[in-house]
Amino acid sequence: MEIRVLRYFLAVAQELNMTKASKKLHVSQPTISRQLKELEIELGVPLFNRSKHKIELTEHGDYLVQQAKHIISIADQTTSNMNQNKDLSGSITIGSGESPAVRLIAKAIKSLIRQYPHIRVNIVSTNADEVSKGLRTGIFDFGVVLGPTNKQNFNFLTLPIENIWGLLMPRDTRLARKRTITPASLNGLKLIASTQTGVNQQFDEWLGGTHHALNIVSTYNLLYNASLLVSAGVGYALTFDGILNLNGTNLVFRPLYPQLTAQSTFVWNKEASPSSPAQALLREIVKVVHTNASE
Repeated sequence: MEIRVLRYFLAVAQELNMTKASKKLHVSQPTISRQLKELEIELGVPLFNRSKHKIELTEHGDYLVQQAKHIISIADQTTSNMNQNKDLSGSITIGSGESPAVRLIAKAIKSLIRQYPHIRVNIVSTNADEVSKGLRTGIFDFGVVLGPTNKQNFNFLTLPIENIWGLLMPRDTRLARKRTITPASLNGLKLIASTQTGVNQQFDEWLGGTHHALNIVSTYNLLYNASLLVSAGVGYALTFDGILNLNGTNLVFRPLYPQLTAQSTFVWNKEASPSSPAQALLREIVKVVHTNASE
């Protein structure tokens, strides 16, 4: 598969019209049609269902759309990082869970961009499972993960920020009068929980055998969406403190007791060789972590 042909494929998949894709790419329609036919022969599967008046993606075509986006993203980032001048330039992508620890990463990025204004840093908000996947496939240069994570295939730097688990709830509920939330307080509540692998094990240990009483009615991977569910009265969200600004909202956070925390970790692939911009960011991260630890 050639990158050029994958770009043709994505244009046609987006437009679902050969003529429009041809104009967008400034390439003749017969050329695009021929290249896509050859791609289907190479892959051994049809990518489009073609009729007289329209074309549609097949199941294989849908799959290739996602893979092609990843492949092209990696190719473009690699080209950008290789075509550097003495004023360091290029692109860095960080997959990150939602955590107050991102403030430390932000300080490092600020320092990096001040030194090298042609470096671009992309932050993708996601959970630890997707971070691990993105690091293995090369989509992410770095990741920020929270809580228990298998670090066997990754280099890592522990960030000096503890994430405190608690319950996000409407301000006017009876439970909001409590200063802390105990395992018994969760019995019978409609709960909104994180989808991240490893979280259930954490709560099993904290609950001490009462987990059978938990009523999980919904799950989330990004807290903003979970907060909307809480505001709508769907349930109470188990989450970390300090992620959302609750000023001016109808929501409050109450920590769990006994306290339950999760460590934040900055990770990168052991088997990948970081680009020059990525190495520069890593140096800034180390500086920020050491400075924070000494304060």
